[in-house]
Amino acid sequence: MLFPTLTFGLFFLAVFAIVWGVARDNEWRKILLLLASWVFYGAWDWRFVALLIASAFLNWGAAAAIARSEGEGARKLLVSLGVVANLAILGFFKYFDFFLEQIGLVLHGVGFERDLPLLSIILPVGVSFFTFQGMSYLVDVYRRRVPPASLLDMTLLMSFFPHLVAGPIVRASDLIPQFARVPKLDRGMATMGLLLIVWGLFKKAVVASELSVGLVDPVFFDPSAHSSLDLIAAAYGYAVQIYCDFSAYSDMAIGLAALLGYRFPHNFNQPYRARSMQDFWRRWHISLSSWLRDYLYISLGGSRKGLARQCANLMTTMLLGGLWHGAKWTFVVWGGLHGLVQVVETLWRKARLPGLPGPLAVIVTFHLVTLGWIFFRADTFDGALAYLGGIGRGDWANTMTTPLALGLILFGLGIHFTPPHLMQGIAIRVRRAPAWLLGPALGLVILVVDAMRYEGVAPFIYYQF
Repeated sequence: MLFPTLTFGLFFLAVFAIVWGVARDNEWRKILLLLASWVFYGAWDWRFVALLIASAFLNWGAAAAIARSEGEGARKLLVSLGVVANLAILGFFKYFDFFLEQIGLVLHGVGFERDLPLLSIILPVGVSFFTFQGMSYLVDVYRRRVPPASLLDMTLLMSFFPHLVAGPIVRASDLIPQFARVPKLDRGMATMGLLLIVWGLFKKAVVASELSVGLVDPVFFDPSAHSSLDLIAAAYGYAVQIYCDFSAYSDMAIGLAALLGYRFPHNFNQPYRARSMQDFWRRWHISLSSWLRDYLYISLGGSRKGLARQCANLMTTMLLGGLWHGAKWTFVVWGGLHGLVQVVETLWRKARLPGLPGPLAVIVTFHLVTLGWIFFRADTFDGALAYLGGIGRGDWANTMTTPLALGLILFGLGIHFTPPHLMQGIAIRVRRAPAWLLGPALGLVILVVDAMRYEGVAPFIYYQF
């Protein structure tokens, strides 16, 4: 069930009406939200609802055992087993065939031919997000940052449909305390939620979809058939597409949660205004970057064990962050590029060399990020190299890039230079609308955007992760 569709709009309107009109008791409200979340996930494939439930039970039970344990050795063992169990779920569904293929290539290289049992495993939507959420919960319970949650709260934390399949990765410390209180929908929260949904629908259904269908997908499908101008335009186009696509999901998730009475953290902060790669990761997919920082980079030692170790930790974190996105070497290369640039930035600062002027730093960082997006989007490493080679051909004739595509690219980049709190300012101006109009207004907006978009809507890019 995709957010920018009429089916989801009707589903959400029904959930909205039930939650606020029927569920007076907070426990019943959470049960209804949990059932709705399972319906939402089951609309994709009912078989994997059992996996979602099993994952929640696993993390609830492991956290309860950690909390009951007094000895540090037992606590470490339990949290390690819990994290390994989550990684086993993620590894089986996402990486089993990939690693088996790599083993097969190694065996072939040494002259040992053998057919290995590839399983062609179906990747559950959102498995990376809810397993990371479970792991962070276990670690936080182990570090005594959060108390163990009830089974209902833990299951709802991992299943809550607004963030279930593509984030943001909402931590237990942010959401479970909200589950303990009866939610309230005030005028400001409802207005901001509705505006975020409208804005997200527009970015996904109009900007991202138009760029995808009209420019990016055809060019990346066969780079050799397109001019250098098309290749350059499609690279910029993908930078805008993936931002508008993923930030649209995050905006809509935050807005949907707000209409249900819950607050999610923001996940994007004008990332193409970043002046360095480290600044980019403070602005892009903030819930993932902060997760990698708090649970991987710091756990590896962060910057506490000398410069060489800090650089190694940066590279390791970004390489694993790249692999988290998918079982392909292109993602590893993408993560390695981001890690390498951050290592250079760290060494540059340690040497106290002068930095680039602000506007130039933004331009350089944006183009390094766009270079990385080519590897991120390409199906294979050879395909990415062929794409870069095509840019170097210097073929500027026979372009398929339209004025509309160029206009959308400029529009997507221009979003980054609007006032950071523009949405809050708009919300203040429209919050005087009567509360009873919010549901019908949301339905009307969905109908309008549904009429504007192409026939059919592609899944969000981050659904595959």
